[in-house]
Amino acid sequence: MKIALASDHAGVTLKEEITALLKEMGHEVIDNGPFTTDSVDLSDYVYPASLLVAQGKADRGIFIDGVGYGSAMIANRVLGIDAVVCQDPFCAKLARQHNDSNVLCLGGKIIGSAIALEIVKTWMTTDFLNQEKYLRRVNKVKEITQKHLRSLEELGLDK
Repeated sequence: MKIALASDHAGVTLKEEITALLKEMGHEVIDNGPFTTDSVDLSDYVYPASLLVAQGKADRGIFIDGVGYGSAMIANRVLGIDAVVCQDPFCAKLARQHNDSNVLCLGGKIIGSAIALEIVKTWMTTDFLNQEKYLRRVNKVKEITQKHLRSLEELGLDK
């Protein structure tokens, strides 16, 4: 799989560890930066990475900031993104099984790298439970999305 990565300055170190893990697991990584711990604006990195996932140029995304919520807020503004914040492997498993999430957001200031790497392993290796009740729930979220978010084509970003 192709995985788009992004962070802010608080997530650079953990992003490097996650990159190594993903490559060990056989995935291709598209690192959208940043590449130093100099202060940056999160949206400058998460938004372009979210577009890669939404446009199908990456299969999934993993974004890291101080607590994860900023990344999720930015990513979920993009049609086609279902971003979740996970702080343990159990949440990561359910985020894939029940919600079919395609972006994982982590908090580099609140979880250590050992837990973060376990979360990534779990999230990357867990499949969506393609059962009626989960499909129904995911489809209801998609209906809400269709009512309130604009497509990449409408924004002129479909290229």
